[in-house]
Amino acid sequence: MNRKPLLGKIILKGTIRCMTGLHIGGSDSELAIGGIDSTVIRDPLTQQPYIPGSSLKGKLRCLLERTLDKTFDHPGGSGVYRHECTDPACCVCRLFGSSAATRNGEENNLPARIMVRDSHLTSGSLEKLEKVEGGLPFTEWKTENGLDRITCAANPRQIERVPAGAEFAFEVVYSVEATDSLSEDISHVIEMLALLEDDALGGGGSRGNGRIEVTFDKAVFRPRDYYLGKEEETVRELGIAPSSAGKLPEEALAVFAR
Repeated sequence: MNRKPLLGKIILKGTIRCMTGLHIGGSDSELAIGGIDSTVIRDPLTQQPYIPGSSLKGKLRCLLERTLDKTFDHPGGSGVYRHECTDPACCVCRLFGSSAATRNGEENNLPARIMVRDSHLTSGSLEKLEKVEGGLPFTEWKTENGLDRITCAANPRQIERVPAGAEFAFEVVYSVEATDSLSEDISHVIEMLALLEDDALGGGGSRGNGRIEVTFDKAVFRPRDYYLGKEEETVRELGIAPSSAGKLPEEALAVFAR
């Protein structure tokens, strides 16, 4: 059985700011609000919109697969294919995980090294969105038209979006299992967040939705001995964009290689 030692955790905390309206759809089983054709996902207790960690993690994985020109050879749900293998040298599967596969009669899998938390609205954004008038709590209507190419007849539809300017607090936790791949893994997380700024999060990206801006607020390095009460954590206050965070992998390596 393969050993998977835990050397500690690296926690990247930051802010996702919506530069355009954000639409991450909720379940089809949810009750549509006032004729909205496509609602956003909401916390069932507070009714506040949020960014599911699965949506952000899935987008980052997809961007890394395409950037590294990986083969989409594994069928997922709803007929969607993705790259998946059990090679520890594959940085995509090492970072984002792969499910069990049988090799030589034994099951092998790669548990994901990163966890992406659900991102919730900041207190400042909540205060602002509570004042928005429009009939929807914390969100806005957006009417879109589909045009018949023959008759030019309009087929309007209404979608719900989190308005531009809203901010979400995000957190990515990386489990340090080895120092030889640490720098590459953290670099890929930072690079894909930078790439996401030039792509789109959620639905309707080609129609203007989902442009975001990411800011790293702080990086927290917690070696294994921190959890055993023998060592202090190292905190770096940042306030920088992903494109300026190139030194973080080197700092992380310095903490965990000593």
